[in-house]
Amino acid sequence: MNNDKEHKFELLVRQHKRTIYTVCYMFSTNKDEIDDLFQEILIRLWNGFDQYEGRSSAETWIYRVALNTAINQDKKERRRPETVPLTVNIDPYEADNPQTQQIRILYDRISRLDLIDRSLILLWLEGISYDEIGAIIGISPNNVGVKLARIKEKLVKMS
Repeated sequence: MNNDKEHKFELLVRQHKRTIYTVCYMFSTNKDEIDDLFQEILIRLWNGFDQYEGRSSAETWIYRVALNTAINQDKKERRRPETVPLTVNIDPYEADNPQTQQIRILYDRISRLDLIDRSLILLWLEGISYDEIGAIIGISPNNVGVKLARIKEKLVKMS
């Protein structure tokens, strides 16, 4: 029976690996942090797998677990004393391509949003419907639209 559970979980993770990594990249700044967060999300998904009843889609459940894990991890990191990394800082967006520079500016601005706003914009950028975003975050679809409009205004006004 346990092998069946492991197999189902492995299939679920394979199908939604991109979703999990998207959350990791939005909330982490380097490869080690991304890998750590990915692993923590997998642990939380595994621990909650037996309780997942399918009332929402698997993607909605995974987003909910991943975002909650990322937000909790971010809060823990803020309480931890600052350290100096001993790695070489390589910017993957160094290209002179204007589109690459615009993406870098957008992600820099998004990273300065509070955690809930960052979560909302991430889900919207992923093409998730307002209904699904509302289910993931725990607000009405109308409230999603209002919040997204305000977030977009914030992003435009940032420098």
